Amino acid sequence: MQFFLPNGAATITVQHALYGTDASSSWELWAQPQTACNCDKWTKVGSTVFTTSSTLQAAAFTANIPGAVKFEIRKTSGGAARLNIDDFAVTPFGATLPSVDNSHLALGNPSGATADPSYPNNYLLDKPQYAVSYSRDRGTPNWVSWHLDASDRGSVGRQDNFRNDTSLPDGWYQVQSSSYTGSGFDRGHNCPSADRTSTRENNSATFLMTNMIPQAPNNNQKTWANLENYGRTLLPDNEVYIIMGSYGVGGSGSNGGTTTTIDQGRVTVPNRVWKVLVILPVGDNDAARITAGTRIIAIDTPNINSLSEQWGDYRTSVDAIEAATGLDLLSALPLEVQAVVEAKVDNGPTN
Repeated sequence: MQFFLPNGAATITVQHALYGTDASSSWELWAQPQTACNCDKWTKVGSTVFTTSSTLQAAAFTANIPGAVKFEIRKTSGGAARLNIDDFAVTPFGATLPSVDNSHLALGNPSGATADPSYPNNYLLDKPQYAVSYSRDRGTPNWVSWHLDASDRGSVGRQDNFRNDTSLPDGWYQVQSSSYTGSGFDRGHNCPSADRTSTRENNSATFLMTNMIPQAPNNNQKTWANLENYGRTLLPDNEVYIIMGSYGVGGSGSNGGTTTTIDQGRVTVPNRVWKVLVILPVGDNDAARITAGTRIIAIDTPNINSLSEQWGDYRTSVDAIEAATGLDLLSALPLEVQAVVEAKVDNGPTN
């Protein structure tokens, strides 16, 4: 863009497609606010987009940048393959936007996951109970994101019906309920069973193996259970947006030593397990209510059996998790809010 838009930008929508028969590519949107010094400083907006179809599709970004701003699109993969970019539309800053509340992806899609089998290691499973970026080659989620409030909690008991996820694309290996047997690792939930006790269907959905990672038993049953229980004590006065994921290779379960894979190499054992909780008083227009003062808890633990049961010992910043994983967490928040809240390390109560 060779000029500045004078009224800022709240949201941006871009129509994108493959050019002719060219191969798939990825691209990013970058913004440059106008400054008194005319500094040439660009900032990435939202997540990387993967273009895989020759039919125009819409990609939406939340910028919330006041004052004059200009944009550029940066192609990040695909070599000489070309893109068809059309209908670049900007909603001015301050315009009234529709409220997106209680969506599992209301705070952003951390990896730009898409329900396209052409991206088997960043495949989006958008379920009523949670959203998943699934990795076929690892046999585990990259991350799982969900919203939690009092309406998600009820009297339904734990279903314990661990099972393969038949919604995966045809031909993909489906991790089985027995895939972790004898491995020394728990079938560790990302979205916990106890966060979905309102109906039998909702609780049952948490036992799909696409919601599981091989997790060291003490890590799962003590440290992480303590954090999960703490999150639920924040209800009903608050609602919580939660993102959990794992990364790296090699953990230590109850069998001792370091294990890199289980299930005949079809499931990767992660080295680290992380979680981010965004805590808000119950209300509407959630993303817009998050400020520099909003409490955000981020933790990152080793996937081992010999760790502290106190989850507070593993607090870190969102920035640190992003640096370790390459994800863009909380991308739906205004950039100036992200800059503050993602750098902080929580020091609030732990029980």
